[in-house]
Amino acid sequence: MKRSSFADRVRDAVRQIPKGETRSYGEVARAIGYPGAARAVGTVMKNNYDPSVPCHRVVRADGRVGEYNRGGERAKKRLLEKEGAL
Repeated sequence: MKRSSFADRVRDAVRQIPKGETRSYGEVARAIGYPGAARAVGTVMKNNYDPSVPCHRVVRADGRVGEYNRGGERAKKRLLEKEGAL
């Protein structure tokens, strides 16, 4: 059986975040067994263009929305507001 890559595990975890909720990069890292890998989660999200991965639901630990590779911070904030997460 092939073991999933770190990036695959990140994307799978992010797919599990319900609409209207957010998780921090660190929470995603801990959920997949890599505590301390928040920056690596951020890198995966930065390079994600798969629409099945709701990367806009991953936010900074301080609660700010952070950057978004599909339109910047304002686009990410609009998506989260639309979902009721903000």
